[in-house]
Amino acid sequence: MSRRPPSRLTSESLLLGGATLYVAVFCLLPLLRLLAEPLAAEKGGGWEMVGRVLGARATATAFWNTLEAGLASTLLAVVVGGGLAIVVGLTTVRARGLLTFICLIPLLIPAQIAALAWLELAGPNSPLLRLIGLGVATGQRNPLYSAGGVIWLLGLEHAPMVFLAARAGLRALPNDLVEAARMAGAGGPRIVLTIILPLLRPALLAGAALAFVSAIGNFGVSALLGIPGRFPMLTTLIYRRLNGFGPDVLAEVAVLAMCLAGLAGAGLLLQAWAWGRQNRHAARDTAALAPLPLGRWRLAVEGGLWLFLGLTALMPLAALTGAALAPALGVATTWDTATLDHFRAVFANPVMLRALTNSFTLATVAGGVGFVVAAPLAYFIVTRRAPLARALNYIADMPYALPGIILSISCILLYLKPLPGLGISLYNSFWILLVAYLGRFLALSLRPAMAGVAQIDPALEEAARVAGAGPMARFFAIVLPLAAPAAAAGGLLVFLAAFNELTVSALLWSAGHETLGVMVFSLTDEGNSNAAAAVSVIAVLATLAVALAATVFARAARLPKGVLPWQD
Repeated sequence: MSRRPPSRLTSESLLLGGATLYVAVFCLLPLLRLLAEPLAAEKGGGWEMVGRVLGARATATAFWNTLEAGLASTLLAVVVGGGLAIVVGLTTVRARGLLTFICLIPLLIPAQIAALAWLELAGPNSPLLRLIGLGVATGQRNPLYSAGGVIWLLGLEHAPMVFLAARAGLRALPNDLVEAARMAGAGGPRIVLTIILPLLRPALLAGAALAFVSAIGNFGVSALLGIPGRFPMLTTLIYRRLNGFGPDVLAEVAVLAMCLAGLAGAGLLLQAWAWGRQNRHAARDTAALAPLPLGRWRLAVEGGLWLFLGLTALMPLAALTGAALAPALGVATTWDTATLDHFRAVFANPVMLRALTNSFTLATVAGGVGFVVAAPLAYFIVTRRAPLARALNYIADMPYALPGIILSISCILLYLKPLPGLGISLYNSFWILLVAYLGRFLALSLRPAMAGVAQIDPALEEAARVAGAGPMARFFAIVLPLAAPAAAAGGLLVFLAAFNELTVSALLWSAGHETLGVMVFSLTDEGNSNAAAAVSVIAVLATLAVALAATVFARAARLPKGVLPWQD
């Protein structure tokens, strides 16, 4: 009997120690290595090198372009995402669940695929615009190859982040203020302008900060549109510098990555401050906001809403499908010319099949490991409230919150040389991709797991404790079975994010270890847009299928709202 408490303590400490080791190795260590590189570099390091890189004209151009694109696209994302959140979440429009899912389609579709879809829609070979006589003349430059194109697509790509933040803010607003305004005779527009928007400002600001951080770290859009449009950003400057000169410029590239991290850090601090203000103003024990009636304007609002979402979310995907069915570049897609040859070529190409297999394997392993690690870590954070676990929560957020290309450079720096004691180098191997994914997506699996643990009735654990069950016995007998569905949903989210990933993979892939996102980018860069479109359509269908499976699973398991971002 006297030895039982130490045994409990040991088992609990081992579980927390395992989670700590995981976060330290996959999330913290690469970033610490990046911080040390500029001054610890063996070749050309030191403050002189830092000054030379920061003072270079290319750096200044890329920095200001990144800042311009980040701020301008964030403004667009706030207008689009905030407006959609108010219309869909606060009015009596019909089919709100379906509308919410369509609003979040850009969040599910990878940036490089979205960029390719828009290029097909706006270009001279657009199958849809040709049918209605609005296509760009053959030989003309695609208008999206410009700063405006980059800003437009980044804004639409990250509008769902503002949408989610604004929707969460709407659910936290007190209904009594709105009811008082209604009783005073205020109409819907006046209520929105004078009450809803001022109270929603912190949520919009938090969403804007997240959209800004995502925009400056986006590689797919900045590469596919910015490089041909001669609009370099920090992500593409890092990519081209490292691809052109190899590991010899790692110290210089690390300085560029630190510039990007500085911009991202400012955005993340703003987001944390905004969410803190939102939480202080959140409603306590009040009814949810009642939808504002649209009356005779409902048909007009619904028509405009469906038209906008059709043009921005659905039509680019239709153009992408049309390009995948076109027999060749420049040939219009009709019922007579449509062909499945590009899809057959995908499954007949061993490199493409290898990329599909690699992406599926990486996404599956990352999702599975995230499920295993997230459940106990969420338990220590939410229920046990261990200070170390709370620190691990913040550390786990860093690889996902910071631009992915920063994590790529960090992993190259850390794993370029053979591992101490093992003599094995992970560089140019499949394993460096997996290591990066395991650090990158832990936060994505942790959030649903924390939501699931928070929903568990504390009385269940208290009863088990009174009956003499130790912490680990309570975890495995009560917490884990109840939190497992939410943690599994987090694993599905990781799969969705990792299956089409490009930002991290762009610098880490090597011959024989290609990923799906890399293949789409490479095919587009080679000018084989029809084949790239076919691969993209396959990826989109797989993504939507997994999203549908996750939705069905969430409903069957009765998961709490918010575990899946498109749940209404």
